[in-house]
Amino acid sequence: MEQFPGGTKPGQRVSRSIGNPPAPEDSLANEVSLPGHSPTASPSDKQTRVGSAPFGKPSVPLKKSSFFRENVPKGAKPGESGEVLPPPTALEQWVQYLASRPSESFGLERFRPTWWGWIDRTASTGFLVSFLVHLLGMVLLAWIWILPDLRGKPTGQWLGALAPSSLAEELVWDQYFSQSRLAVQGFLPEVDPLSVPETPLEIQPPWPTHAASVASPEAGHQKVHMSYPAVVSREMTEPLMRFVPGGGLEGRDPQRRRIIALQRGGTEASETAVERGLRWLAAHQLSNGGWDFDHRKANCPGLCRNPGSHGCTSAATSLALLAFLGAGYTHRDGPYQDTVHRGFYYLLSRAVKAERGLDFREGTMYGHGLAAIAICEAYAMTGDPLLKEYAQAAIDFIVYAQDKKGGGWRYQPGQPGDTTVTGWQLMALRSGQLAGLNVPSPCLGLAWKFLDSVQTHQGALYGYMDAAPRQSTTAIGLLCRMYLGWHPDHPALRRGIAYVDQWGPSAEDIYYNYYAAQLMHHWGGPEWKRWNSRLRDYLLRTQVSQGHEAGSWYFDGEHTRVGGRLFSTAAAIMTLEVYYRYMPLYEARAVQNPR
Repeated sequence: MEQFPGGTKPGQRVSRSIGNPPAPEDSLANEVSLPGHSPTASPSDKQTRVGSAPFGKPSVPLKKSSFFRENVPKGAKPGESGEVLPPPTALEQWVQYLASRPSESFGLERFRPTWWGWIDRTASTGFLVSFLVHLLGMVLLAWIWILPDLRGKPTGQWLGALAPSSLAEELVWDQYFSQSRLAVQGFLPEVDPLSVPETPLEIQPPWPTHAASVASPEAGHQKVHMSYPAVVSREMTEPLMRFVPGGGLEGRDPQRRRIIALQRGGTEASETAVERGLRWLAAHQLSNGGWDFDHRKANCPGLCRNPGSHGCTSAATSLALLAFLGAGYTHRDGPYQDTVHRGFYYLLSRAVKAERGLDFREGTMYGHGLAAIAICEAYAMTGDPLLKEYAQAAIDFIVYAQDKKGGGWRYQPGQPGDTTVTGWQLMALRSGQLAGLNVPSPCLGLAWKFLDSVQTHQGALYGYMDAAPRQSTTAIGLLCRMYLGWHPDHPALRRGIAYVDQWGPSAEDIYYNYYAAQLMHHWGGPEWKRWNSRLRDYLLRTQVSQGHEAGSWYFDGEHTRVGGRLFSTAAAIMTLEVYYRYMPLYEARAVQNPR
């Protein structure tokens, strides 16, 4: 059964046999016979009709058109026999039917140009479609071509697709992150200042006989090169051109990690907790490779409680990657190579071409600082040449975003700094220097100046944007002073360590615990042993052991609530990795510079 118009009305289903095609309707009555042929010729005629049906039954005569052509040998006279063709198909009869219908006019014929009739209607439709598609493509290419001139304006976001030979040659367009969606807010809101007595500890001044002073460049008949930051307080006169040596990443060896942890205060249980935490992070990775503080956006629809509310995915992704890197797992080594590779693929795609370097903020310098640390550490651990350009570009943006007057960093480039954001940027600069990247000395000098502006108790305690002391900012400030050159005998550092030892770990503020653990680990001694045993055992007790939340942590602290369970888990993992994540600072210096 086949539907066709010859002898039927449109839509009517009729039967058709090869030997008995349907008779033509009135619309086909004006048939034209081929030259020398008769519509009523019998099969015995010498002139076989083109399109005649087999067995001598009459067939539908064909109209002359461009679609059907008489198959007569070239040069043959009318009436001579031609090649016998098969009977017309349904499609041929349909076209013949359409060609025989009178032209329907809607009064638009007079508006058609003269050349319209030269083009077949079917061909003209394809021509117009092709023309519009190519025109749209040319407009799109022209738009992309001029987009680099729009950088620096709030019109879009550039994703760095950097070739090894250039930092900004290949760029890909992406949707600009709206400031309304990514509110400029920190992970660490201000808290009430601490109430600390003003009575300082009785500590003898350092280096009473052999230390170099500002007034005397030569001490003990030994010439000392003096190079100071832009502004240095009277009590702090150590050279400040580079971060101090030591505290490297060589402990992040998956084969030696457990041994180092057991030697420096870790346990088998703490190492098991690290691995369980990493499994939770891997299970909550987004399909695009990144992480979100609202972990419900991953494959966890309501199975884990306490989602975060902050929208900076570059910060969330960087924190998760830092936890894997701290355990020695990179995109080239370890059981989570694919997880880490996809994470860095997403993180690098967040880069925005800036006036100087690449911007990973997504609304806040917290996100950029964390991203810079992750990329620099991954480059230092793997030597991946692609990561080098991204890492240096991230460092360049930190230098660009620094407050050139006060020396600190805050949420947006050039704003007067606060200690929490400044801490992340200094940690990133230190990671960059460990990776062999270029970190300008004036940038470190300005950071030293900022720390002077928020210190109290002669540098033993630190505030947020002023000198009102807080626990978390004190841990950050003292750790930064260590990296920037304070000797372990510095009186302010010794007093600060005594305060942190007295406070002990916090039950809710994992952010303070994270920084204080690094500070006390570098310090060592009985203070570290007391601190470590309390914090390590507390983290082991508070890790979830059942259900979909197994392996994770959540601390409902004022500083970390917006980061949710993902922030708490990543920070707790890195805190338990403290034994090998960074080698002890002063111990390394003692090995390199024995006395």
